[in-house]
Amino acid sequence: MKKLLFLTGDFAEDYETMVPFQMLVMLGYTVHTVCPGKKKGEKIKTAIHDFEGDQTYTEKPGHLFELNYSFEDINIEDYAGFIMAGGRAPEYLRLNKKVIEYTKHFFEKDKPVAAICHAIQILTVADVLKGRTLTAYPTIGPEIELVGGKYQEVDPTEVVVDGNLVTSPAWPGHSAFIREFVKLLGAKIEI
Repeated sequence: MKKLLFLTGDFAEDYETMVPFQMLVMLGYTVHTVCPGKKKGEKIKTAIHDFEGDQTYTEKPGHLFELNYSFEDINIEDYAGFIMAGGRAPEYLRLNKKVIEYTKHFFEKDKPVAAICHAIQILTVADVLKGRTLTAYPTIGPEIELVGGKYQEVDPTEVVVDGNLVTSPAWPGHSAFIREFVKLLGAKIEI
């Protein structure tokens, strides 16, 4: 059974944490949810982002999400893929040296990586986007271009796949986001 590393944190987007986690577990993967500085059994607070006619999204309290693995216990070689939630958490998660080290590992080993919305901020700091085409929440577009990547604007329900990397602008893209990620993991879904 393949193990996946799932990075999230306080004020990560609620849907971008809960829904992909549940989808991947439903498919039979072992998914270790982690956050630097927190241990298995501890909880993060998620946030719900919505569009209500303002110039940007609004943020409301989400749910408590229980982590099922301790960040300090990660053996990075154990994981077949890496998924990162968006929201506000990537703003501070990208400052953690281990998070950046682990992110680089997945790119160096050409293992599947799935990043949604603001999670791409972690990829920009890890300096793994040169020559890559990807999408993100639109406000991250300039950061992608600054580090040598190519930002591609797509509908929020769509994804961009470039090699081992699958990206989506936001949670409306979950169906395509998870479908393309598990394809990169070698899964074949038949109906």
